[in-house]
Parts: sequence; C-alpha cells; structure tokens
Amino acid sequence: MKTIFLFLITGFEEIEALATVDVLRRAGLSVRTVSLTGERTVTGSHGIPVVADVLFEEVDFGEAEMLVIPGGTPAFDGHEGLKREVLAFYGAGGRVAAICASPMVFGGLGILRGRKATCYPGFEKYLQGALLATERAAVVDGNVITGRGPGLTLDFALTLVGVLAGEEKCREVASQLLVE
Repeated sequence: MKTIFLFLITGFEEIEALATVDVLRRAGLSVRTVSLTGERTVTGSHGIPVVADVLFEEVDFGEAEMLVIPGGTPAFDGHEGLKREVLAFYGAGGRVAAICASPMVFGGLGILRGRKATCYPGFEKYLQGALLATERAAVVDGNVITGRGPGLTLDFALTLVGVLAGEEKCREVASQLLVE
C-alpha cells in the first residue's frame, strides 16, 4: 500500500494536520507524519507538541501516494527540501494537497498556473497563476488539491478521501463523523 505523507514544521496548524490524518486513517489509508525540523517532536501554532512518525531525511518518496501540507505558517515555503520533493513528485504525476497558507508553496513552484485553487484569505497573492475559487472549502484540479482553512478541514480531508478511496468511502467516513 502506498503512503500519504503529511508534513509538520514548527508553527503548523494543529487542526489541519491532525484532523486530516485522523480522517484519512478512518478511511483505512496509510498516513505518516513527517517532521521537517530534524526532531521527532514538532510544536504547532497553538503550543501543542506532536510526535511525528518519521523525519524528512528518513522518507522514501518512492512509497508516496500523496504529499499533504497543512497550514498555520509560511515556514513550509522556506523548506527547500520539501519544495524539491513536492516539485519532483508533482512532476512525475503525483497528487499534492495543501490547505490554508500552504498553497503558497505550490504557487511559488508554478504548480497552480491555470489551475483552480483556494487558500486562507489574504494568501491569494502567493498563488501565482491560479484561477481562484476562494469561496470553496476544498478544490480539486487534476492532481492538485487545495483547502481554505482550519474550520473547513473536515471538508478538505473528506475531499482527499474521495480522491484516494472513492466517493462511497468518503460518504461512509462522513457519516461516521456525523458530517452532512
């Protein structure tokens, strides 16, 4: 089974990271959290420490099914190794997803040119070349998925389930979560 890698860096948005992991695992998908800090424990934007499954340096990106970047901080955009792997994975036809501020990573890499995308209000200027759909909770355009922000994380995560496991599994997980 391929693995979904979700990245953590100091200041990440806890809701976006942890709720997404939770929903994907409820769907039976393989998810591993990846620390970009060189340490297993990464502290989120609200002071919650989270122990990552693996360090960035340990990841075999050949096992990836999807790369997911939560928001909370523009620090993801400053991690050159992450950007290199995202661009290579996307370039090989892989699925990439980001929510909140993090679609800026895709914008800076040119991944959003001509694609529909959404992000946290105020970060639109970083989505170079995107066709903005900022009123939507989550947007799928080909192999790129973007989400708007923390309060819409379940929509984003369920969208990922739909893309990866199908609409029936998405409805099943949504029902378990009492999401209509």
